[in-house]
Amino acid sequence: MNPHRKRAKTVDRVDSADSAAVSSESTQMRPFPSKPLSVDRVNSVESSDSSRMRPFKDKILLVDRVDSVESSESSRTSQFAGKVSGFDRVDSVEARVDSAGSTRMSRFPDEVLERVLALVDSHKDRSAVSLVCKEWYNAERWSRRHVFIGNCYSVSPEIVAARFPRIRSVTLKGKPRFSDFNLVPEDWGADVQPWLSVFSTAYPFLEELRLKRMAVTDESLEFLSKKFHGFKALSLLSCDGFSTDGLKAIATHCKNLTELDIQENGIDDLGGHWLSCFPDSLTSLEILNFASLNSEVSFDALEKLVSRCKSLRVLKVNRNISLDQLQKLLSHCPQLMELGTGTFMQELISGPVTEFKNMFSNCRNLITLSGLWDATPLYLPVIYPACARLTFLNLSYATLRSDELANLLSHCKSLRRLWLLDTVGDKGLEAVGSCCPLLEELRVFPADPFDQEILLGVTESGFVSVSRGCPKLRYVLYFCRQMTNAAVATIAQNCPDFTHFRLCIMNPGQPDYLTKEPMDEAFGAIVKTCTKLQRLAISGLLTDRTFEYIGKYAKNLETLSVAFAGSSDLGMEYVLQGCQKLRKLEIRDCPFGNAALLSGLTKYESMRSLWMSACNVTMNACRVLAKERPRLNVEVMRDEEGGDDSQANKVYVYRTVAGPRKDAPPFVITL
Repeated sequence: MNPHRKRAKTVDRVDSADSAAVSSESTQMRPFPSKPLSVDRVNSVESSDSSRMRPFKDKILLVDRVDSVESSESSRTSQFAGKVSGFDRVDSVEARVDSAGSTRMSRFPDEVLERVLALVDSHKDRSAVSLVCKEWYNAERWSRRHVFIGNCYSVSPEIVAARFPRIRSVTLKGKPRFSDFNLVPEDWGADVQPWLSVFSTAYPFLEELRLKRMAVTDESLEFLSKKFHGFKALSLLSCDGFSTDGLKAIATHCKNLTELDIQENGIDDLGGHWLSCFPDSLTSLEILNFASLNSEVSFDALEKLVSRCKSLRVLKVNRNISLDQLQKLLSHCPQLMELGTGTFMQELISGPVTEFKNMFSNCRNLITLSGLWDATPLYLPVIYPACARLTFLNLSYATLRSDELANLLSHCKSLRRLWLLDTVGDKGLEAVGSCCPLLEELRVFPADPFDQEILLGVTESGFVSVSRGCPKLRYVLYFCRQMTNAAVATIAQNCPDFTHFRLCIMNPGQPDYLTKEPMDEAFGAIVKTCTKLQRLAISGLLTDRTFEYIGKYAKNLETLSVAFAGSSDLGMEYVLQGCQKLRKLEIRDCPFGNAALLSGLTKYESMRSLWMSACNVTMNACRVLAKERPRLNVEVMRDEEGGDDSQANKVYVYRTVAGPRKDAPPFVITL
């Protein structure tokens, strides 16, 4: 496997728990009296109160993202007028409930209401709409075209089809996120075929399918290509089980394809001949991404495809495409908005470097640039003409040095998002702070995450430099080998609007390297200062004080990832009791035990999921949780035979309205 691809697979979307892997990765659905429950993205279905979900006699289950719905019944009725922001002509709606519990309000004709709701894109607004009355619930049901399911086991495809009869687009997630770090066995489940079988009957008009961490076979892809005749868009992210033969079926049978997006999948790459299977009549393609594939493709087939698809706006090729070939491709599609290049190192080229500069000069709509495999100082100036318009620059495959990055960023004054390797060093990050005042997202990945002896990389100094020059920074993922409490406190003061803060100190249990104190005050400063924080990943030497800070101050926190941290059960208890909006909690290699697990009995039904691995949890505690909260699925994964049967090494808890899953392999015990 290509080392770059392996590194990208390992470190992209990594948080504190992930850093450990690199080193050794709504509310409760209560019954709503005489009113339908809210729906907002089928995570809602993950709400565990399946037996309580009976707002109507026809028992149509509501399956759309409960985490966006207010946590109390009173908020569901009183806050609607302030939530429905998507209506042009409805200034206020007052729902009055009489003594019999029926809802009275001014009525719209069904046709008018459905047309209005079709204009509402916000999931929260649609959720609020469905709470008003049965008429509005039904109108929202019939007008919905897209559904998001954050856990494929939180709801069954039959429930989804019954709830939403006119869906055209589905986003479906499968395995827990720690599957990216080999903590979930490959044959754990999340097979897409049962969903496709139901959808082929319920949604023969399905146009878009976006899958993440799902098990996908070539047979499933062939089934998809043949059963949905109007199918247009397929996105596969971190999926496994299929090969390029499956892509061949999609290319052959999907006559109206507009999008084929293949990213970071465990794919069996049998060669690039699948690109030759697109029919000559296909001209509708708008998005084509095969950057993560390794084999050489038929360039003639690729060039013909690109030349006839005049609406192509996203093209991301793999590293086997040379500069000469890229120049030919860009001559056919100067309208591109996003480009992923192939290799940027070439010994022999057909013309002078100035000709390559011209090819980027003609790309006047380009705002996203990635790829740049093996970029060298000789060819980096080729992209300078396009840099002024770029808002996203992904250099996570380019091992640039500080001076090379500084020269490049001097041309990139409009960047909002920047991904880098730590080979740029602190000097390179100083250039980021100097040249990118509009930057909102920064991700710094380790070039060699498995080398513990490496002395290069970035430190707290570079992070502080970025925070000083980029006050609009909202999202950060930062891999480093040393950090201090004072530096993180300074960063928090410079960038108080963080919504995502993921600091990955790659050596587990690393203290403040100057004072040798725990890193408690660092994350305390983050949660105290950054009141908008929604996602937090913590690392380093941490005691229960860190978790006390989080529970006390992180009132908007939705996702927390923890590894090698904490002193006792109190740490986890602080978080579960204090973080009212918490939806996902991911924990590995921490001293939390049974008391910590059971302290969340009243919390888990309002969360999407809990993951605990290599903690001090026993099977008995898991059984107690399952007994006390029967609407949760409590799964225990066994790694190997002969282990301690009393210990629960990997525990996955999630809310569901579908009950225990029927396809669990032998090593998964559902309690």
